[in-house]
Amino acid sequence: MNGGLHGLSMLVTGGGSGIGQAVCRHYLAHGARVTVLERSPEHADALRRGGGDRLRVIVGDALDGDSLAEALAAARDDDGGLDHLTACVGVFDNYVSVRDLTAAELESAGAEMWRTNVLSSLKAVNVCYEALKAARGSVTLTLSESAFRPRGGGVLYGSSKWALRGVVDHLAADLAPHVRVNGVAPGGTGGTRFAGLRSLGQETTADRVVGRDERIARGSALKTTPRPQDHSGAYAYLADPSAARVVTGIVINTDAGSAA
Repeated sequence: MNGGLHGLSMLVTGGGSGIGQAVCRHYLAHGARVTVLERSPEHADALRRGGGDRLRVIVGDALDGDSLAEALAAARDDDGGLDHLTACVGVFDNYVSVRDLTAAELESAGAEMWRTNVLSSLKAVNVCYEALKAARGSVTLTLSESAFRPRGGGVLYGSSKWALRGVVDHLAADLAPHVRVNGVAPGGTGGTRFAGLRSLGQETTADRVVGRDERIARGSALKTTPRPQDHSGAYAYLADPSAARVVTGIVINTDAGSAA
């Protein structure tokens, strides 16, 4: 409990399930005070169970300014600052191809993907910047192996993660020297469930694909399928104001060596 995160104020958007939930639990285990903004009431309830008195969960949409402001108000420390923002909100495209979409479907699906995966992170930073600046805090965005190579999703999902890769670079420069900005790019992960694109009526989630865990393991240098908790250490390192004091503008790939 005396690690580098002890006593820090953390805000996590989309922390109710999968990697986001594992990151929240890791922050809590290392002594941080964690506030989560989660859209799903069911996921929020599951996260609250066993979370203890250092966890606050706000049910709301990360694209809604009022919900973000409420979450920030709950997360601020006694001096009004915020030590860290982690953005984990995301939607998946279930590998849909532009060849199979009408022009209208492509426009609506592209808008939903960009708003959810990119704009939600930018809005969170926009709302939290002054509090982060006051604490000389940091931001960690959630990318994907799809931000580096054409795998792990279709072109809609992949292009949104490529965009976030650029966001890390640009925000690191834009918010310096007061706020550090980095990213984590998980590879395929077992035990995760991605929401599909509502505009396309997608309901199937990634963890229900038959043979998915085995395919992920075969495609990695370490021949293993990461679990959500396997990524949390990278997030904790980047959030640590001591261990990562001079680290900004970088992305840690936690993909079991899929690039190799």
